Amino acid sequence: MLLKIAVLPGDGVGPEVTDEAIRVLENVARIFGHELSLQKKDVGGAALVSSNDPLPSDTLQACLSSGAVLLGAVGGPAFDNFPSSLRPERGLLRLRQELGVFANLRPAICFSSLEDSSPLRPEVVSGTNVLIVRELLGGLYFGQPRSIHGQAGKRSAVDTMTYGEPEIERIAHVAFGLARSRRRKVTSVDKANVLDCSRLWRDVVTRVSREYPDVDLSHMYVDSAAMALVSRPGDFDVILTENMFGDILSDQAGAVVGSLGMLGSASIGGSVGLYEPVHGSAPDIAGKGIANPLGAILSTAMLLRHSFNLEAEAASIESAVDKVLAAGHRTRDLVKSGQASLSTQEMGRKIADAVEQHAEVKS
Repeated sequence: MLLKIAVLPGDGVGPEVTDEAIRVLENVARIFGHELSLQKKDVGGAALVSSNDPLPSDTLQACLSSGAVLLGAVGGPAFDNFPSSLRPERGLLRLRQELGVFANLRPAICFSSLEDSSPLRPEVVSGTNVLIVRELLGGLYFGQPRSIHGQAGKRSAVDTMTYGEPEIERIAHVAFGLARSRRRKVTSVDKANVLDCSRLWRDVVTRVSREYPDVDLSHMYVDSAAMALVSRPGDFDVILTENMFGDILSDQAGAVVGSLGMLGSASIGGSVGLYEPVHGSAPDIAGKGIANPLGAILSTAMLLRHSFNLEAEAASIESAVDKVLAAGHRTRDLVKSGQASLSTQEMGRKIADAVEQHAEVKS
């Protein structure tokens, strides 16, 4: 199969972790007999520097003409003073809109070998396997009007949360469909005791659930869900929620399972899928060779599964990550005091080698 992929390394640690994801992807393609076609383009702050646009037209066209998009990260303090329309994050939001990716899948899995890396007690975090299904194109991040107005010292700001029934229905169908291949439990997270948007959300999700009688549905307020995610994370299977709540809860889930650097993500539902680690650009450690590339590498597994239907190839990457971690290899974010750590590049090589070993065993 020809795997045509647009690669957007982006900012901060994005280029470093993306390089390691590509290293693993190239090994997978070689082993399984696929042809890789990779086209690198600027996005975010890197694109602002090169073209004064966080999402240049040639980047967008490369993404739209590819089978999938692999993104590193965008943003950083160097761009904080840019106008709102030119912030790196606006480029990412525009890209999501243009691709039409409304469903963001963020798995948070506690590998058994990483139970001691979680800030929670091992018996609390053991067995955690949560899939957060986040609505990605609505809510506060896209609602209008939005503005800051008034004179300095007397300014006020407005952001608008808005959701329509079709937006809620389509993301709910994704969550219930995915739950059928897991433990058949959906927890819908909202703030229905305060927000009208959440009351509509709860009503529509409840209605959609009737089409999935084999899946158990429960509702939680977002504050209660945040508390439960650290007190009993193993209770959750699929968490369904809106844009901002999903953004916050998925970062919390990353801490629960040991490190935000472990989390990959898939944004699907549109013409082309978008895959990226959850951790962001982490400019404070950029260029030091200490970033954890596993989130980016696991994102490539999701890319192979969701955009190209290559389950065996995706599983080979996930198995390799599990094997390398079980052997005790760690990047700096995962080590305990006094333990040795691998560089970003060393971890990437370990995973690429383990993919090859996995394939040899299978053959």
